[in-house]
Amino acid sequence: MRTKSFKKNKINVVTLGCSKNVYDSEVLMGQLRANNKEVVHEEEGNVVVINTCGFIANAKEESVNTILEYVQKKEDGLVDKVFVTGCLSERYKPDLQKEIPNVDEYFGTSDLPNLLKALGADYKHELIGERLTTTPKNYAYLKIAEGCDRPCSFCAIPIMRGKHKSTPIEDLVSEAEKLATKGVKELILIAQDLTYYGLDLYKKRNLAELLEALVKVEGIEWIRLHYAFPTGFPMDVLEVMRREPKICNYIDIPLQHISDNILKSMRRGTTQAKTTKLLQDFRAAVTGMAIRTTLIVGYPGETEEDFQTLKQWVTDMRFERLGCFTYSHEENTHAYTLVDDVPEEVKQDRANQIMEIQSQISWELNQEKIGKTFRCIIDRKEGNYFVGRTEFDSPDVDNEVLIDATKHYVKIGDFTTIKILEASDYDLYGEPA
Repeated sequence: MRTKSFKKNKINVVTLGCSKNVYDSEVLMGQLRANNKEVVHEEEGNVVVINTCGFIANAKEESVNTILEYVQKKEDGLVDKVFVTGCLSERYKPDLQKEIPNVDEYFGTSDLPNLLKALGADYKHELIGERLTTTPKNYAYLKIAEGCDRPCSFCAIPIMRGKHKSTPIEDLVSEAEKLATKGVKELILIAQDLTYYGLDLYKKRNLAELLEALVKVEGIEWIRLHYAFPTGFPMDVLEVMRREPKICNYIDIPLQHISDNILKSMRRGTTQAKTTKLLQDFRAAVTGMAIRTTLIVGYPGETEEDFQTLKQWVTDMRFERLGCFTYSHEENTHAYTLVDDVPEEVKQDRANQIMEIQSQISWELNQEKIGKTFRCIIDRKEGNYFVGRTEFDSPDVDNEVLIDATKHYVKIGDFTTIKILEASDYDLYGEPA
């Protein structure tokens, strides 16, 4: 056991899970920096804060393994303190305290002031929008609301994040302005449900008005919408998208399934007919719009017929972007009362079948882009390629545009017009036009 030194603590924040967690870690780091604390993101530090995910089985396993890894480092004398925060900690705090007692302290999703206190820092209320961003300098997440009021049967997010709570428009504009002064050019709007935005504050769905305010922020050139809910979608958002060049012709709308039986059991408040019409309305309102969705296969009671309905619908709809998950049976959700009756290997096989269909669709859509030019933002250099994105692509989850760095130079963080020369399933290859 090494003796503790009197050196200044270096706090390492480790982030697991979704973009909402990335945002929360950035806020935490901003607060620590304002308290003159030395803080790093996923680097070496003698004090560790793990921001966990507790959404589905795989994410929970990763979170637990990460906690165990740092507890072992603490026992080996490589780190002095380990704190755990985030969704897993919110959801399973008593169990974690019992099973992994060597963690110094556990905090929930709304415990930021207490976590800061444990780290020897004060919560500064005046720091609206002050964050230490961990994404490439050209884009940042903007969380416009916390929590969720939707009753989806499979989802544990309301347990971990609470009821829907919108952030006022003026606060979000102020945050966007601060990000723009730091060189951020693209805002990715996130929430558990963007379409609910404003109902609590303004007594109406107010996403369109928020977008109208954000497009006026100087320096911001792209605004991207993530996580819209299909039921009660505010169609005035599409009018703003069509009119305002800064708003990417892109939307992430997790639809989960399409069989009426499964949608009803999932408590999604919609049907196949309504969902299909909504997507047709999207495409009619905004020409060339890229729609990203995510689906769940293997939900309790999903029959072969339900799955074939989903397969055919994916084939017919030709989504520009699509991801597929296997159902995870989560405690304290409505679906937990159902029998998790689809075998794991069947779930995985169904997910693979959906992704094979999508891979072919993506390949066909990408072939149509060859010879065309696109305005791209350049995120990074990786190996012999500069890596960029079109307005139809979100970071980490969508297609990328690769530019051969041995032949061409493009500036990271800038927009560049790229001519597409080749295309594969999920990548485009191009050169500066």
